[in-house]
Amino acid sequence: MYSLNVPVPGRVARLASDLFPYLAPFDRVRDRHTLVCKRFEDTEFDRLREQLRRALAGQPAFEARVTDVRFFEDPPRGAAPVVYLAVESPGLFDLHRALADEFGAIDGLEGDDYVPHVTLARGGSVADARAVASQSIDPIEWTVSQLDVYDSSFRETAASISLPA
Repeated sequence: MYSLNVPVPGRVARLASDLFPYLAPFDRVRDRHTLVCKRFEDTEFDRLREQLRRALAGQPAFEARVTDVRFFEDPPRGAAPVVYLAVESPGLFDLHRALADEFGAIDGLEGDDYVPHVTLARGGSVADARAVASQSIDPIEWTVSQLDVYDSSFRETAASISLPA
C-alpha cells in the first residue's frame, strides 16, 4: 500500500517525545510521525506517481496546525485506542476531498470519515488514552510545501512532490 503523506516538522517529534511518559503504557508507541493525506491500495508505483503529478498540478502550499491530543476509542482498523495529535488544515481537507473524488475513498478511513492526525500510540486502555488527551500542548503551525509518496512495504518515502506542484 502507498500513501500520500504530509511531512511533519521536527517540532512534532519533539512534542511526541515530551508526551512519552504518558504514552509508555500503550502496546505500540510510534517512532515515526506522519500525517496521511490519502491512501492508495493495490496500486503500481510508477503509474501512481504519474497520476499524482497530474492530480497535484498547480496545488498550492497550505497551512497545517497541530492543536491538541485526542484519541479514537474504536478505530476502523488496528488496536484500540489510538492516541493522536489532532491537525487542523482546511487546505489538507480540500486536497484530501479532491484526491478521494479522483482515486476513490477507503471506507471508514477517508472521505467523510477522514480525520487528519498524527498517530502517537495505540493499544492499551481508554483510561490511559484519556490521561494523554488531557495534556495541554502548545499548537504547532507549519506550511506544507511538499508531499511524500510513502511505500508501506519498504517503510520509506518512494517519491516527493514539491508544492506548488
